[in-house]
Amino acid sequence: MKPVFLILLVGMNLLWAGTAPIYKVLAEYLDSGSIATLRFGLAALCLLPFWPWLPGRGPRGRDLLRVMALGAIVFTAAPRLQIEGVHRGQAGDTSLLLALEPLIVAVGAALFLGERIAARRWFGFALGMVGVALISNIWREDVKPLQGLAANLLFISSFVCEAAYSIIGKPMLDRVGTLKLLGSALLAGTSLNLILDALTGTPTIAAAQSMPLRAWGLIFFLALICTVVGYALWYVVIRETEVNVTGLTVFVQPVAGFALSIIWLSEPVHFGQLWGTLVIAAGLIIGLRPNGEKRMSPTPATVN
Repeated sequence: MKPVFLILLVGMNLLWAGTAPIYKVLAEYLDSGSIATLRFGLAALCLLPFWPWLPGRGPRGRDLLRVMALGAIVFTAAPRLQIEGVHRGQAGDTSLLLALEPLIVAVGAALFLGERIAARRWFGFALGMVGVALISNIWREDVKPLQGLAANLLFISSFVCEAAYSIIGKPMLDRVGTLKLLGSALLAGTSLNLILDALTGTPTIAAAQSMPLRAWGLIFFLALICTVVGYALWYVVIRETEVNVTGLTVFVQPVAGFALSIIWLSEPVHFGQLWGTLVIAAGLIIGLRPNGEKRMSPTPATVN
């Protein structure tokens, strides 16, 4: 990876780490669906006025169908699951669970890309799930274990959806312009978000009108920086770099996000987070260690 790419992605992951605490703050004004609609809708509006001047061609034919699926999975399903998980649990817990992303995506690569995964990678994934149970603090009598597990499992399930951003998107980068690919997917995801809001009676517009300026600032940060800049940067990097190498920069997020949840939200710290983090780390060390004889084929990774 080029040094400039590494620097930019580390910086971007530090910014992405703030998404879980921000979702927690925005929960005071918006539900999960409204946050997803506003974040990705505003991101789409940032790109649409410049569409004629964006480099590259737009998606056509089968690529257009792939982009529609990409938008529905990454910009509708994934954020709604992720935000709901943050709302139900602690931002610190969900920040730590980000460390599971590479293993979750490795499973997706095996299922959809036909990549062979060594036995130690499956063992690493199992250790990661034990870490999830520890982070959920399920042994304490004063904690509702199912509630903690439900929140964490919702968050983890969003990783499966987010994996589509690299798995579906990278093969199209040779045919579709980066920003036009992103913009088309955002438009598809936003259209579906609006339809779901209408079907469920979610008062997104009314809730948005009553938000204070601080909340709007957070939404614009998520839309412009974390989505338009961040997601475009990810495609720029994986166009030239192996995706599994790019994905290593995601490990900046759990540490930074956990620190933010303590400093910004004053969330309590419990030993389950410590032991769970150590078990997840052990799973990652075992599961992601490269082969001695032969390197694994690139494994797609995801973003927040």
